[in-house]
Amino acid sequence: MSAEAVTRKFKIETSTAKKLEEKIINLQLHVENLNVFIDTDVAIISGLAYDQATREKVVLVVGNSNGIATVHDYLTVENQEPVAQFYTVRSGDTLGKIAEVYYGNAMNYSFIFDANKPMLNHPNKIYPGQVLRIPA
Repeated sequence: MSAEAVTRKFKIETSTAKKLEEKIINLQLHVENLNVFIDTDVAIISGLAYDQATREKVVLVVGNSNGIATVHDYLTVENQEPVAQFYTVRSGDTLGKIAEVYYGNAMNYSFIFDANKPMLNHPNKIYPGQVLRIPA
């Protein structure tokens, strides 16, 4: 790879990382000393998240971004709480169907919806390949 190509790649990755940091801030996810670094399709994130839910949401924001295949999470958590599970949406899924599997009751879909705010703005707007938090 030429020096010019390396420089161009670096600028694109730096710009992408900056946009992801801004997105996280705009979603009001509180992370002190937030740092996102991109290397090709790998994102490396670090900082101090307010709580476990914030940490997981930041990982989801970055991981559900176009062009990111892998997220290396080096975030630490200020206020510890139980770790959520993650679920990758498949074709035909609804939050109700997912809630039925995890909670035994489709009406508990709001737990999943609330756990994925502000990334989700409507319970019917999920898509295949999207990764969701499933709280304990």
